[in-house]
Amino acid sequence: MSSPHPSMPWLAALAFLVIGIGEASWLSAQDIASPSRLDSNNQALGTYQSVEPFGGPSSVGGQLAEDNAVSVPQFRCHRLQRCAEPWFEFKTRLDETCRLQLSIDESMFYQTASSSLGQRDAASGLVRVYGQWTLLGLGTNQPGQLVFKGENRHRMGTEITPFDLGFEAGSILPTGTFFSEFNYGVTNLYWKQSLCERDLVFAIGKIDVTDFIDVYGMINPLTHFINLGFSTNPTIAVPNQGLGIAAGAMLTDHVYLQSGFADANGQPTLAGFNTFFRDNEYFSYLELGLTSSRDRLYLDNIHATLWHTDARQDAGTPEGWGVAFTAQKYLDEKWLPFFRFGYSDGDAALMQTTFSTGLGLRRENNDVAGLGLSFGKPADGTLQDQFTSEAFYRFQLTQYLAVTPDLQLIVDPALDPSQDVLALFGVRLRAAF
Repeated sequence: MSSPHPSMPWLAALAFLVIGIGEASWLSAQDIASPSRLDSNNQALGTYQSVEPFGGPSSVGGQLAEDNAVSVPQFRCHRLQRCAEPWFEFKTRLDETCRLQLSIDESMFYQTASSSLGQRDAASGLVRVYGQWTLLGLGTNQPGQLVFKGENRHRMGTEITPFDLGFEAGSILPTGTFFSEFNYGVTNLYWKQSLCERDLVFAIGKIDVTDFIDVYGMINPLTHFINLGFSTNPTIAVPNQGLGIAAGAMLTDHVYLQSGFADANGQPTLAGFNTFFRDNEYFSYLELGLTSSRDRLYLDNIHATLWHTDARQDAGTPEGWGVAFTAQKYLDEKWLPFFRFGYSDGDAALMQTTFSTGLGLRRENNDVAGLGLSFGKPADGTLQDQFTSEAFYRFQLTQYLAVTPDLQLIVDPALDPSQDVLALFGVRLRAAF
């Protein structure tokens, strides 16, 4: 039986009354030296005049900002780079005339396991259309934007997806985050409003909580680590995408506060009104952080997060709460060491305790490498502790095309005590237009 937990209804109230993600967890395009508009003999095909990120690297604003900042050396796939010039020029005009920033990406991931209790191979694809449309406050520091993202996730010639392969191979943690299957769904559809010279920002509508809670610089499983032990914090019982609100503010130039409140029964394939208003089962969180400057909020960052989730009657999931801690520092404009910790009380999350650390490297040609190590104690006390490691290298072939080999080694896989070491090799391809 879990130990007593604090009652936290005030988190929900604070989320609505105070603040949310605001300037608290988003990447400024200047953080990675945003490219100027160059011809096809150099780096950039086209670029948005001003990308306003919102949330972490996996959010719509964060993804647009990161892709907008990508540049590649001349010798890499030069002819392929030129093929997309008309599309990028159209996107730039659309931003200039309508203030609509739009992107389409497709990612494919194949993964194979050294051993498995079931399937040993899995492949999956993910197609997304996403963007943000500034409809109010053009040219001001209080813009209002409609943020949207639609997705299709599907298997590609295998019995299961990479998201499920890890479980079949014996890992307690999914080894292919995002690469699941739900056909068509809406994962973002919310209104984002900036106030007080952008020091206060809130979002209301259909949100993805993982875009905002406990984020760090390498959280995006489409561009960085793909094991759930590094792409999110597995001690946090975050719900699927659903109705909610998130808000945040810079309290000083270096201190921020954010909070959120969301439907614990959210699903990307459902509108969510019935579960939000009928079931009254919610997830809420509060986060306090310290940063070197608001321009480097999720690159130079130390923060602590407190969360709570109600019991979900239909799903049979118990009530739970927990704490998380993350520290990271971007060094010499290329190195990103990080440390993360999480603890949960109850069985709502996958893990009771996790410690993870690692190092990221971003090269001048925008290639990215990462190495992560993690120890975790499952929430199910009958399972053994698991050690997880992951290494990847992302080759940025063009401004819009990248390929990423990925290797994961899992010692003492929690779901298969007969195995000492489990290895999984994968290759990820992403094209972002």
